[in-house]
Amino acid sequence: MSTVVDSQSAVALVEIQKLRVVIDEVSHALKSQQELLKMRDLTLNPALLESLKAVESDLYRLETILISESTELEQLNALVQTSAMVNSSLDLDTILAQAMDEILNLTRAGRGFILLENPNTGELEHRITRDNEPEIAHEEGLTDEEANLDSVAYVSRTLLNEVMATGKPLLTDNAQNDPRLAGSETIARFVLRSVMCVPLIYRDRLKGAIYVDNRFRVGVFTERELNLLTAFANQTAVAIENAILFGKVQTSLREITQIKELMESVFASITSGVITTNADDIVTTFNRAAGDILLRAAETTIGQPLDDLLPRMQIDQYLSSVRDGEPRVDAEIQPDVPGRGRIALALRFTPLKNATQDIQGAALVIDDLTEQRERDEALNLMTRYLPPGMVENIHHIAELALGGERREMTCVFLEVIPYKQLASSLRPQQMMDMLNIYLETATIEINKAQGIVDKYMGTDIMVLFNTQLNPDKNHALAAVNMALAVRDAFVNLYARLGIAPDVHYYRAGIHTGVATLGNVGSLNRRSFTAIGDTINLAKRIEENASSGQIMISEETMRAIKDAPGIRLEERQAVQVKGRQQLTRRYEVFRS
Repeated sequence: MSTVVDSQSAVALVEIQKLRVVIDEVSHALKSQQELLKMRDLTLNPALLESLKAVESDLYRLETILISESTELEQLNALVQTSAMVNSSLDLDTILAQAMDEILNLTRAGRGFILLENPNTGELEHRITRDNEPEIAHEEGLTDEEANLDSVAYVSRTLLNEVMATGKPLLTDNAQNDPRLAGSETIARFVLRSVMCVPLIYRDRLKGAIYVDNRFRVGVFTERELNLLTAFANQTAVAIENAILFGKVQTSLREITQIKELMESVFASITSGVITTNADDIVTTFNRAAGDILLRAAETTIGQPLDDLLPRMQIDQYLSSVRDGEPRVDAEIQPDVPGRGRIALALRFTPLKNATQDIQGAALVIDDLTEQRERDEALNLMTRYLPPGMVENIHHIAELALGGERREMTCVFLEVIPYKQLASSLRPQQMMDMLNIYLETATIEINKAQGIVDKYMGTDIMVLFNTQLNPDKNHALAAVNMALAVRDAFVNLYARLGIAPDVHYYRAGIHTGVATLGNVGSLNRRSFTAIGDTINLAKRIEENASSGQIMISEETMRAIKDAPGIRLEERQAVQVKGRQQLTRRYEVFRS
């Protein structure tokens, strides 16, 4: 429709121009005839010339109206296209720049600015800047120096502040003589003439302003250009708000995406299994660790009942507790898992709640305890055959190289009962059971004293103090106190067995010195032990002790001398195997 109107207006303007040419020719001819008639004392009817002038004036007015309407129609068409362009994309800067170019073209402005309010500071900041002044200055015949083209970034703050304060558009067709702008330094300094400024308003809130001016011509802008710019500003305000909202949505989406990716990464990297369910106990989340534990894939598990993963009978009471409001429930179960057999799992149940704190399901954190339980069982089994200290510090033993290291220590050899005292009438199994009673009685006290049982040798026990596994600077005193505690334990045992309390079957030999402690054996099988003269002498002292005696060497005596609660009596020195000099001995009693 607009194209048809434009075509009709163009045809009408051409016809009017033709008529004006004809009228001009007729008027010129009549004036020539009037001169000839004057020479003959004749005159033309004055009304004829006046009629021609009136027709010419009417044609001029009609041409002006047509040009104005054509210009306005062109501006309206441009506004429609600009509005469509502004709303066709959310790349705001590009669209606004294109729209501002069109506005400058339609309004014949030299410069154009879109200024937006900074939400943080409240200050107006240039968002779009356009400058056509070099072309206009060239048309006006001005040099760059005369045009003062360096002023492109300056706007009239007086006019701009007025628009922002009132929220109403402002137009001046001769800024130099406009009393409203008499105090504007920018207008005076840069000789601003035609200026328009309209606010950018969205839902009664000022967002910024659009400012255009022409520094070389007066009367460039009319109410028509002001209305055009106002309409454009209304469209621009909506587009700006849409773009801002879209930017916020994009930012939020990126943040949500990043958080989701981070959660997925964290979720996937958690070593514990994580399963979530809805109110109907349907699996909604299933991480990789849970799949590794239960040998299931997330793709085939999500959407399935929790019963397919874990036995209902083993977890139902815990789920019920969570549904009843328990904030956390810990449990341990041993389900049978296809492909793995029976495994041990530690479960932690917590409720899943929505924003109103209504329970929507449950979260399960699963830790596989199978290896740990198997290791604990193996360690429990090992403690029956190995000293507790050796089991607890097994990693220290593994770090010791074959050959060991030399260190000061105390060695105890303890005979719990002579073989000859075991009833000869006992069968071998009964004899073994009775021997184990004595060994167990002594071992309990050894463990209490943090001694390391190196080995059981029939009725004898070899005990070590201050090894790498049980370091103790008072190791000699610890060994002597252990031997005294064993004596007390045996006295109690005799009472339980109905043996006369004055009969003592045990004997002990204790020596303190330097020995080599470490691993002996091969790479595949090794044993932690102690070797050297210190060990040999402790054995010889025990062999030369009588039943009921706790005998210590001179070196041990020096280490515990003056210890409270202990009394020492020196016994006859003995010649022990492997030594030329006599060995001094001391019997230990409680004081």
